[in-house]
Amino acid sequence: MLLVENHPEKAIIRLQLRQNILLKDLRESEVADLEQHLVVLDCHKGDVLLHQGVHDMEQYFILDGLLKRVVTSAVAKEMILRFAAERDMETSYAAWCLKTPTPYSIVCVTKARVAKLPLTQWIAFIERHAALKRLFEHDVMLGMSEIMAHTITLHLLDASGRVHRFVRKHPELLERIPKKELASYLNMSAETLSRLKQHGKI
Repeated sequence: MLLVENHPEKAIIRLQLRQNILLKDLRESEVADLEQHLVVLDCHKGDVLLHQGVHDMEQYFILDGLLKRVVTSAVAKEMILRFAAERDMETSYAAWCLKTPTPYSIVCVTKARVAKLPLTQWIAFIERHAALKRLFEHDVMLGMSEIMAHTITLHLLDASGRVHRFVRKHPELLERIPKKELASYLNMSAETLSRLKQHGKI
């Protein structure tokens, strides 16, 4: 892990940070201030960035690749809550506010690069930037709302309907998410997903 300033690819990393949904409207001086705390992490598929049940939390800005939120039950059954890609972010801010352990893990779906900092430092930063804090909290609420809508969808729609909703909501991710991962997210077998694709349902 290297600070942005010390990274050999800092120019492209800075460009990617400027494209992030939260950071794109910050002034250069504000981004420079944030960069002092950001370290860049290159990850492999399957790497766990955040473990379910911990109190030590971080804020992640996705520079490249795909991440997922995963909840694991006591009997090791997994449920994927959401996917996030470049220009997006991942956080456990709600758990931090509630002073509870993280209710999910954050895992790399593909090879990925993220810029991260301790959540406490991120919160200190947004407390100095009211507009950014409002944008961040709004994005957190949107993410939670989308997860709730997805969970309801799993109960109300059949397999074809669940696929159609995903295609409508996230067309840019359809070909990027491994078939097994997407099938798990949509609560169906990989075979069912393949059959729907073969029959032109996707």
